Amino acid sequence: MHPRKKKKVEELLRRELGVILLRDLSDPRAGFVVVTGVKLSGDQRSAKVQVMVRGSAEDTERTLSVLDHARGHIQGLIGTRLSLRYTPVLSFEEDTDVRDAMRLEGLIDRARRDDREFKS
Repeated sequence: MHPRKKKKVEELLRRELGVILLRDLSDPRAGFVVVTGVKLSGDQRSAKVQVMVRGSAEDTERTLSVLDHARGHIQGLIGTRLSLRYTPVLSFEEDTDVRDAMRLEGLIDRARRDDREFKS
């Protein structure tokens, strides 16, 4: 698959999954979840869906469990809404980039604060 086409399909999947999780997933155990990216395999038969969950680590684990449990339903909705050659088998994983960036920002702020106190 051409890289440009693959990016288009990944973006299409990301948008549609965002809509599905917002409107069609009604499990109250699922926390506030945002689809941050989709990585489609070369043969288009599987896709890793990166999600960010607002809340604690327990909220993230619970939400990933709910998404894994609802995977068949979500794949069915993708299959009916998008005209793709194959409906990819989805796997959900936490996108840790944002969490890591926030942690790093906190460490930098703390170092700056400590530096100001040391100079005083």
